[in-house]
Amino acid sequence: MAIGERIIAVRSVDSTNKMAAELLAAQGSAHGTVILAHEQTAGRGRRGRRWASAPGLDIALSVVLKPAALAAADQFGLAKLTALAVADTVREALGTAGDGVAVKWPNDVLVGRRKVAGILIECELAGDRVRHAIVGIGLNVNSVDLPEELLATSLRTAAGGRMHDRDAVVHRLLAAMERRYAQCLHVPAGLDADYTAALWARGRWAPMWLDGAAVDRRPVDVDPHGRLLVEDPEGRVAAYGLDRLRFAAR
Repeated sequence: MAIGERIIAVRSVDSTNKMAAELLAAQGSAHGTVILAHEQTAGRGRRGRRWASAPGLDIALSVVLKPAALAAADQFGLAKLTALAVADTVREALGTAGDGVAVKWPNDVLVGRRKVAGILIECELAGDRVRHAIVGIGLNVNSVDLPEELLATSLRTAAGGRMHDRDAVVHRLLAAMERRYAQCLHVPAGLDADYTAALWARGRWAPMWLDGAAVDRRPVDVDPHGRLLVEDPEGRVAAYGLDRLRFAAR
């Protein structure tokens, strides 16, 4: 079944990822099933952070993926395909205003320096394979007056106030996910190259926190395990995961 062939639309839910997990446990939802919420009251981001979205204005959805051929060691490919699908959708929606769209490691999507979308992926493994994954996506579509401390934006704000058809954006996003999912499974080298090209701050010095200390590092790429490869001022390149490295506040 293609991604988005079955969409379960709900008026209000605490978390689309939680609902998707409950449906998987109860009835074994098919690959490509989408949970789409008009309102999400307790959306989650990485590290337990809350993801807020405006009812009826923004996108809060989760996609069930069952990549039977995907090795557990390659599961970061799911983050790559999702971030790129979101970035594709944002660029299409913004047209020429979308030239500044980038993927901030590991899987946030920015317009310029402001976050327009966040992604939370929860995988269940079976041995050395991915049994299934629940991919949660929050995309700011028509929200305005977002709190400045969030350094966030929306398609509407980035497009100079132009409203967007939320349902049309949903369908473009799911079509982009289907394309990127096929690329992940069949042309992974192409997916890797596209992710590297879209990487925010690549080749530029950026303030970061490494093991709790403030440092400047230059992002280079990501390794096969999804760790960020960064160069230090002495020209040495090392790979770090989120447990040790993060970008400083922009």
